[in-house]
Amino acid sequence: MQELLWLLLPVAAASGWMAARRNKKEDNKPCFDVSSDYFKGLNYLLNEQPDKAIEVFVRMAEVDNDTAETHLALGSLFRRRGEVDRAIRIHQNLIARPTLSHEQRSHALFELGEDYMKAGLLDRAEDLFQELIELKSMVPKALKHLIDIYQQEQDWEKAIEICNQYDRETGKDSGVVIAQYYCELAEKSLQTGDKLQFSRFIEQAFAHDSSCVRASILVAKKAMNEDNYDRAISYFLQVVSQDVEYFPKVIQSLKECYTKTGKEKEMSQFLNGILEHYGGITPVLYRAEEILSEDEGEAIAFMVEQLRHKPSVRGLQWLVELNLDRSEGRARENLTILRDLINTLMQNKPVYECNHCGFSGKSMHWQCPGCKQWNTIKPIKGVAAE
Repeated sequence: MQELLWLLLPVAAASGWMAARRNKKEDNKPCFDVSSDYFKGLNYLLNEQPDKAIEVFVRMAEVDNDTAETHLALGSLFRRRGEVDRAIRIHQNLIARPTLSHEQRSHALFELGEDYMKAGLLDRAEDLFQELIELKSMVPKALKHLIDIYQQEQDWEKAIEICNQYDRETGKDSGVVIAQYYCELAEKSLQTGDKLQFSRFIEQAFAHDSSCVRASILVAKKAMNEDNYDRAISYFLQVVSQDVEYFPKVIQSLKECYTKTGKEKEMSQFLNGILEHYGGITPVLYRAEEILSEDEGEAIAFMVEQLRHKPSVRGLQWLVELNLDRSEGRARENLTILRDLINTLMQNKPVYECNHCGFSGKSMHWQCPGCKQWNTIKPIKGVAAE
């Protein structure tokens, strides 16, 4: 309610100022009673009766055909409240006025485009933003909305085109985002088996972002599908060098490739190396499993030592599971209780988190479902996570 009152205050001010200004200019014409109705609307606001306040301010705006700014403010207010149909009607009526200035009409077109986006009418919104670009009005904002529309429609080629246009218009660099669009296209090509298109899209992805982790993973996956494990290893290792935070995402595939090529010792060397500069628990778990295949006591000692420096619920879980099958009587009962407690703690625990908006979940997304940013979701660090 408080947010709505704050939103209505500028509308009230605009309505009162415009009506008073108009009345002052046209003293001889019938006019709206600003002194009574304007303050009546303010009274509704102060008494937290926003619906009645809106009714008064709309009526005030209707008295003067030149109160475009008030109509724009009201339309924006309705959209924020979720009353998109009312916002659309206000902005459509405003655009129909022949007396609007070029700037006012452009603003109304832009607001109507946002109304359509809010209503999910993306094709209508697209037409309006394209019209604004042709009119050379509010171009950067219109391009931004078109990018959003094409992302929602997963029309990646159009998104690339508009991103390039946006960069030319603003002087900014959207290379990292464009690389993601090319990765989307590369994934489709990988699914359809179009190797030529896949190579072209990956090349473009690296051209726009030489450190594109996703492109490296795609190349590695393709190599694995073709049983080219050495090539896959080189690209999985490239992922770790590009951004070590993505190590948990590729470790299982990397291990499989080392096993397929009979290079288990190289895998062990790699894990020993990454333990020194990666703070998560994943490499510890994989290295512990390797040691376990040779010496159980040494594996337990290794895990205990690692947990002293890197406390981890997942590490503790590994120790409990290992000892549970080897225990009897009271000790087994105690370990079973501890295991159940750990499982309860870990149940539905998010694994990934967006470092831009805080969105969290169990699945990895290249584009955050919350804020729609790219490359912002990473494994969660902490005692109960990575």
